[in-house]
Amino acid sequence: MDIAYYLSPIGAIEIKGSDSGINSVLFIESHPEQYSNPSTLIDCLQQLDEYFSGKRKEFSLPLAPEGTLFQQQVWKELQNIPIGEKRTYLDIANKLGDKNLTRAVGAANGKNPIAIIIPCHRVIGENGKLTGYAGGLWRKEWLLDFESKKEQGELFAPRKSA
Repeated sequence: MDIAYYLSPIGAIEIKGSDSGINSVLFIESHPEQYSNPSTLIDCLQQLDEYFSGKRKEFSLPLAPEGTLFQQQVWKELQNIPIGEKRTYLDIANKLGDKNLTRAVGAANGKNPIAIIIPCHRVIGENGKLTGYAGGLWRKEWLLDFESKKEQGELFAPRKSA
């Protein structure tokens, strides 16, 4: 298993993967002062860089998250949520064919090991409120705001002078 580190605008990210795909993308509190990023993960690092610079809307990486069949189904469905949009846990449950799966969808969403690329941050509560996020609710709010501005073309719009 190869490990790489990415310093994002919202904190350090640890990426784990191999030639078969990305296994995890997780926010971490600190990273080693000295490290070298393996060639197997360079494409992931580049795509994260493009995402955070506002140039990438979709990721095209081989993913290999470990989880149950149900978790895999939920994570696959999350990848269908376009940037700048949100879904509720009920929306995902309905897409999977059973509105009674809402809590199970929430649990699977919370176990997503590949942050940002599998966009679990785009799932909100039925009442429109932000709910749990493994990276912290402040990061979820930042990501949603960032993606909304990116979609509205405001991310790199020139600032108006007073």
